Amino acid sequence: MKIDDLYQLITGKPIITDTRKIVEGAVFFALKGDNFNGNTFANEALKKGAAYVIIDEADFQISNQTILVGDVLTTLQQLATYHRKKLGIPIIAITGSNGKTTSKELIGAVLAQKYQTATTQGNLNNHIGVPLTLLAMTKSTELGVVEMGSNHPGEIAFLCQIAEPNFGYVTNFGKAHLEWFGNHEGVIKEKSMLYSYLKDHSGQAFINVQDDIQCLQTKNIKAISFNKGEIILKSSNPFVEVAYDSYLIKSKLTGVYNFNNMAAAIAIGHYFKVSTAQIKTALESYEPKNNRSQIIKKGALQIILDAYNANPTSMTLAIENMAQLTENAKYFVLGDMFELGATAPLEHQAIVDALSQLNFEKVYLIGTHFYQTNLKKPDILKFKTFDDFKLNFKPPTKGVLLIKASRGMALERVIDLI
Repeated sequence: MKIDDLYQLITGKPIITDTRKIVEGAVFFALKGDNFNGNTFANEALKKGAAYVIIDEADFQISNQTILVGDVLTTLQQLATYHRKKLGIPIIAITGSNGKTTSKELIGAVLAQKYQTATTQGNLNNHIGVPLTLLAMTKSTELGVVEMGSNHPGEIAFLCQIAEPNFGYVTNFGKAHLEWFGNHEGVIKEKSMLYSYLKDHSGQAFINVQDDIQCLQTKNIKAISFNKGEIILKSSNPFVEVAYDSYLIKSKLTGVYNFNNMAAAIAIGHYFKVSTAQIKTALESYEPKNNRSQIIKKGALQIILDAYNANPTSMTLAIENMAQLTENAKYFVLGDMFELGATAPLEHQAIVDALSQLNFEKVYLIGTHFYQTNLKKPDILKFKTFDDFKLNFKPPTKGVLLIKASRGMALERVIDLI
């Protein structure tokens, strides 16, 4: 079946890749993974109410509701691009090593003040998530904000081919996924593929002029620059406040590193003619969630739960932010940072060394990488496993506690111990 014919069948219907989420009239795409074959769920999807099932193995062709294609994933991606072309709306692509999800949420919230805006839901930012994000857009959608993640070379270029963005913003170039990119230069090269796409397709980039790498990588493309003094950081203790266009914008975001995320949302909103009053409403209403810089109060203790992800850059920024807070008692529970490859020992030791320069009450380090570091202060403790930590953890009752680690450490479990 041709893509345009298939598109006519599926358009307007919910697109599902997990039979547990099937709704009446949905289209189920039978994707394959390392440990599963979606084709085997074709019959189950139909029984649950799917209108059509897209398969790529003839043995599972049950009826005219099962549509056989060459490759389900490729078909999903082609349909997403076809749909994106049909919509013909501006698409803003967001990538970067840190802060891309928060930036995406803030930018989406600002643009939604004036436009019917569709944004990436959750962290659907890969070769499957980006197509699903595009296909969830409707005829009423006026603007799209698409998050693009990458942990292997070539992914950003591929995602750009699917989403065909008109605008792009790279939050930063940090030390993330070094196991696959090799070094920081590899990260810069990969994230800059968004710039390359925009240059080749007459698109525009939003550039934070305070970031030297962004400025260097965008010398030869059309750019809208911001952070030239028009947006001013007023406070970050504990919540970020910025001044812009005679307005004071008080966010619910912690960490001075969120200033750039807010500045990008302000700049992009301003470019799309969202009023400053509307921008202020959007940014002040946004509440972090999903273990991303969440503030949790436990009596006199303030907890910064930032356990969604971590890499050397974001961990360092979070530690530096703690150093700037005025609370007398500071506590850290930090877990391993993953996907660092051969650099893992060096990067984890660097975090320990940075902590050793600070004044704090107690630091708890968890995981095999942190367990191999050399400690330099008696109040820094290390534990190989979470269970070992649990037996020795003495929950603080006042002050501020930072909880941060890579997602696989699941350090939100610490909250249950307090």
